[in-house]
Amino acid sequence: MSFSRWMAAAPVVSRRLFATGLLTAAASMPGLSLAQQGAPIRLLVGFPAGAGTDAIARTLAEKLKDQLNVSVVVENRAGAGGQLAAQALRAAPADGHTFFLSHDHSISILPQVVKNPGFNPATDFVPVAGFATFANVLAVSGGTPAKTIDEYVKWVRTQRGGKETIGVPAPASIPEFLVKMIGDKYKLDMQAAPYRGSAPMTADMLGNQIPAGIASVPDFIENHKAGKVRIVATIGNKRQALLPQVPTFTELGFPNLEDLPYYGLFAPVGTPQATIDRFGEALAKVLEMPDVKNRLTTLGLTVAYEPQGQFAGRVRSYTQTWTRIIQSSGFVPQ
Repeated sequence: MSFSRWMAAAPVVSRRLFATGLLTAAASMPGLSLAQQGAPIRLLVGFPAGAGTDAIARTLAEKLKDQLNVSVVVENRAGAGGQLAAQALRAAPADGHTFFLSHDHSISILPQVVKNPGFNPATDFVPVAGFATFANVLAVSGGTPAKTIDEYVKWVRTQRGGKETIGVPAPASIPEFLVKMIGDKYKLDMQAAPYRGSAPMTADMLGNQIPAGIASVPDFIENHKAGKVRIVATIGNKRQALLPQVPTFTELGFPNLEDLPYYGLFAPVGTPQATIDRFGEALAKVLEMPDVKNRLTTLGLTVAYEPQGQFAGRVRSYTQTWTRIIQSSGFVPQ
């Protein structure tokens, strides 16, 4: 009996079971499930459009859609230093249609500084892959005469009475802890001014509303190149390729600032491993594209693909380092 005749003659229940089996088998095939189901992939970003993280996400999303044969839509859930986006990931179904592009703050720092962040990265998320590291940096605005950190410190002492405010993209972030470390080292009264992301902070720096800020290289690099702000110190154990004349905080005598922050992708726990593997493979191919690598490098990233296991190890190590720093600072979770 032919297949078509069997389908016509078979009981309704048999036909339904057969169809269900076909759908289940198709959904389990990596590379087919996302495209066949048709729904776009949401790529959550915890910062507003126009910020460095948003630019990175849109660069990757444009290429990932071709690799995955499905639309990849960047969804900005700005606020609370990425906390809102992380909460959205936790609430999303583990069906392979929602991912979170994040740097270290939302994953490694927020759970240490917020009493009830609304998510637990260790139990709610699964790392997918890492794709870059970067450096947080201290930059001064064009309204200050300083061209080095020593000149900035001298200016604060002589012109500001030893008291100054430094902008940071989010409260209780690594930049805020760096402000405290700078004040402690140079015996200055330094206070952090938290913003809702790096974009409004940078806008105030460009308008000389605030004389200095701490954020990532991607947040400052274009304005640094244009001479509108001046980066005067970076974290890491070596100088940044884009900033060979700028010393590291380690060179300047600051301890425990060798580990670089990371960028990576996360999915809700329970997301099928085949889907995670497929997404990771697509990301690896995208990062090999010269135009993508050049764009991300221009934004201040050190591009390097890290598969799931390697990236998970980086996240654990980095989290442990900053947990110790935060606890030793005496910071009380809010």
